[in-house]
Amino acid sequence: MALLQAQERTEEQHSTIRKIREEGNIPAVLYGKNVKSKAIFVNVADFMKTLRENGRNSLITLKVNGEEYSVMLRDIQKDSLRNEIIHADFHAVDMKTEVEVNVDVHLVGEASGVKDGGVLQQSLHQLSIRALPTHIPSSIEVDISNLQVGQTITVADIQTNGEYEINHELTEVIASILPPKQEEEIHSGEQQEPGQPEAMEGRETTPE
Repeated sequence: MALLQAQERTEEQHSTIRKIREEGNIPAVLYGKNVKSKAIFVNVADFMKTLRENGRNSLITLKVNGEEYSVMLRDIQKDSLRNEIIHADFHAVDMKTEVEVNVDVHLVGEASGVKDGGVLQQSLHQLSIRALPTHIPSSIEVDISNLQVGQTITVADIQTNGEYEINHELTEVIASILPPKQEEEIHSGEQQEPGQPEAMEGRETTPE
């Protein structure tokens, strides 16, 4: 489990929070069952390194004032203009209690249908799952190597090995291979009705 150091914040003034960010830190909050909520901050470089090496849904040991908490990153807030993280929420978890998280879906392999001219379409890029903290996968890999034109992979095809439960209908489509003609229609929009003249661009007609 990755270790991330944090320090407790004693002031909530806007100027104090701004100074924390200017010094290369991210204001955050720690909360959870049987845990007193704490206003904290973490070093932005350490935080990004932890996410990069362990993933968004990983378990983290958060050390605050000498105390260690098993946490998961519940939420982050970003400055949309600068694309910088400006706040983070850490949730202290009970290792014996299931939690719900969203996990990225990664398609692996080259589909046979693509080799035959079909077009791959991924409908679900994330799956909502329920699992014990120790059973949460960093991502869900879906092998599409044998997927032919006209075939689909649905939620029912995912092998969970009993480690987690997927919160989706079993019939929901994750990926499919579209025939080349169908792909062209999607990009070109609605087909023109037969016998109907094309509209002339740049001209307006007025009723007589």
